[in-house]
Amino acid sequence: MRQSSPEATAARAEPGTEHPEITYIGCARCGTQIAGLDGRYACSGCGWVNEWTEGHRPLPTAGRRRR
Repeated sequence: MRQSSPEATAARAEPGTEHPEITYIGCARCGTQIAGLDGRYACSGCGWVNEWTEGHRPLPTAGRRRR
C-alpha cells in the first residue's frame, strides 16, 4: 500500500476558501472562550458581539431568490 507524503496529506486536509473557518477567542466582556465563523463572534454568556467588519474575510453576497 502506497503512503502519501505529509505535505500531500496536509494539502488535502486544508479547507477550501469557499467554506467558513471555525475560529476561537476569549470574550472581550466576560472572558468565556467562544467559537465563531471567520472571526465573527457572539457570546451566549453575556451577549457580547463583535463588529461584523472585524471578520477575517468579506461576508458572502446574497444570491437572487428563485421563485
